[in-house]
Amino acid sequence: MEEGGSLRDGILERMRLPGYRPLNKGELARDLGIKSDRRTDLRAELAALEREGVVVCGKKARYRLREQEGNLLSGVLRFQPRGAAWFYPDQRDPANVASGIDLERFKRIHVSAQKTSVALDGDRVALRIERLGPPVWWKHAKHKKRALDVPGAEDQASGRVERILERRSGVVVGTLIERGGFIYVNPDDRSLPSTIELKNLAGGESGQKVAVRLLEWESRQVAPKGEVLEVLGWPDEAGVDIRGIILRHGLREEFPGEVLREAEQISLAADDEALRERVDWRKAVVITIDPADARDFDDAISVRRLADGWELAVHIADVSHYVRPDTVIDQEARKRGNSTYLVDRVLPMLPEQLSNGICSLVPGEDRLTRCAVMHFDQKGAMVLARLEQAIIRSRCRLTYEEAQEVLEAGGEETGVALNEVEVLLNECWALAKILRQRRFSEGALDLDFPEVRMELDELGRATGYRRNEYNESHQLIEEFMLVANEAVARAVKNAMRPAIYRVHADPDHDKLHEFAELARMHGYEPGDLLNKKHIQKLLSECRGHPEEHAIKLGLLKSLKRASYRDEPLGHYGLSKADYCHFTSPIRRYADLVIHRATDHLLAPPLKEGSGSRISRSQCAEIAGHVSTSERTSASAEAESHRLKMLEWLTRSMGSPDPPVFEAIITDVRNIGLMVEALDILQRGLIRRDHFPAGSWRLERHRMRYATTTGAELFLGQLIQVRVAGVNIERQQVDFCLVED
Repeated sequence: MEEGGSLRDGILERMRLPGYRPLNKGELARDLGIKSDRRTDLRAELAALEREGVVVCGKKARYRLREQEGNLLSGVLRFQPRGAAWFYPDQRDPANVASGIDLERFKRIHVSAQKTSVALDGDRVALRIERLGPPVWWKHAKHKKRALDVPGAEDQASGRVERILERRSGVVVGTLIERGGFIYVNPDDRSLPSTIELKNLAGGESGQKVAVRLLEWESRQVAPKGEVLEVLGWPDEAGVDIRGIILRHGLREEFPGEVLREAEQISLAADDEALRERVDWRKAVVITIDPADARDFDDAISVRRLADGWELAVHIADVSHYVRPDTVIDQEARKRGNSTYLVDRVLPMLPEQLSNGICSLVPGEDRLTRCAVMHFDQKGAMVLARLEQAIIRSRCRLTYEEAQEVLEAGGEETGVALNEVEVLLNECWALAKILRQRRFSEGALDLDFPEVRMELDELGRATGYRRNEYNESHQLIEEFMLVANEAVARAVKNAMRPAIYRVHADPDHDKLHEFAELARMHGYEPGDLLNKKHIQKLLSECRGHPEEHAIKLGLLKSLKRASYRDEPLGHYGLSKADYCHFTSPIRRYADLVIHRATDHLLAPPLKEGSGSRISRSQCAEIAGHVSTSERTSASAEAESHRLKMLEWLTRSMGSPDPPVFEAIITDVRNIGLMVEALDILQRGLIRRDHFPAGSWRLERHRMRYATTTGAELFLGQLIQVRVAGVNIERQQVDFCLVED
């Protein structure tokens, strides 16, 4: 290797030579002329290249380029409840692109439970493609034949995990067991072997929960070896369950010292020079509407009636003014990707000095914003949009509940004099209602769900739940954020600036056909679901009925997951050609990238040389990373909510007066009835053992159980249930019928 040359470049150049045969570390060192004192550097560089998926270590520890391996892809593995997994290939990986496999067509690849190797959820792995297109038996399955006749039916693939490129965290949570002088850990994850051998003394007591870092694991038939990372405590101690979720998902908690020090140096007041350069909105009526427990406020709104329509201003905290590219705060925010909202705490993307301080649009304080100002005609069509640097002073902070009370009280036609905030709110809803109707007329899907939030005591134990309905106050904010995101995406695209867009691909046709069967089981005729108008008609017909949530959830599962991309490929669910995330830069890094992309589109423009630049390749890399971090956070958030719900159900089950829930039967099976408790949106099973007395027989063709006396339990029936049992480890709930 030439003096001064890059070691990495030398390794890759050697491997790309014609006729290269795989070499081990010693052979590579001799070929490259690396002296013994630099062998450590060679090993470190090879390990880094292997983690990145650039090279692979094959038989006899010999290295070669992954692109030379043909149908081997790198990407992220996501497990399903029963052990199988979906593999999501990295769309921008050069070796993936060079493989010749259509990555757009095969956006996810199925991996059976037997072929996941020793991967954990969220790991980055190398996957060998075993099949492209549906399996042979698929063509002979009667219920699949209709799907074979439509485009997209061949977009099936499966593969096998070859090796782990990078662990998401490599941490497993389990119970420390001491038995017969042998100490081991029994993992909570049932897809793992039942025993993890320890290489260090745990320091905890038998029966306590511990977090273990895996060190050695060759196959799922062999017990892994690991070391205790942290003793979490006894299973019923407050905070143990949530701490386990944080470690298992590899979430970042405390900010490094250098990040906090840099945050402390940021001025807590808007400087005079910044104020002079901005459009002054401080005299306008600008308000924020947020959940009651929100701590940071990153969006504010103002609406003004015009002679021919409305002017809407959506103000978003100007985080990019304070967080400059490549600073330590920016690097940490990029690693986190987004804030994570667990049931009992928030793991923020930005330090508190920013998220709850100078960037939070608190009332009565001067705050810097990026503002999307849009004009709409009487029919809700956007006729003009501009982006501004602005300064605001919010008049008031409203909760959704307070805003809803004002909207329900009515406007000036009631004869009651309204203050300026109440007038603004009613004008906001007049515009939002038209925007919402227009959006649905253009093909958007109504997939809004009520929210169930757990209530905790001071020790973090679940004491109950709160159900938040999705009403007009929520819809108002949603519509304004949607049009602002659309306006910014269109402006950035037309300016041809590198950026990150929010993309939602069209659904798999086969998935839609499976969803159609679910709708028919509930008594609906779905029509042709390849036509979005038929989907909208189905959603409209089930609205307000007990099975509405089951229908919406079934549709949601049939759709693909939205993600971030460096090009505007459209959003199926919202029916928008151009869409991005602009409205939450405090909690999403993708929004911060979009803010920077608007630097030269602002009025008044930024000073020469003050804007930030980002390349298309950087956007692609960031888009992939934040899509992954978003999935990780969503998984952790859902798990934390689920665990607290199960904890509350366990406690309430033993109370003198256990709660009774109204539930709907969502499926009829041999084992019993699948039901969903409507108030708490909790699914569970009523086993046949818990049926009322009588001789019950299953009539599968009618999706019901019946007796000779005429009693019946059928799909879609409303029933009263009580919790009969909770298995927290398997996260399963058994219900029993409450007879009248």
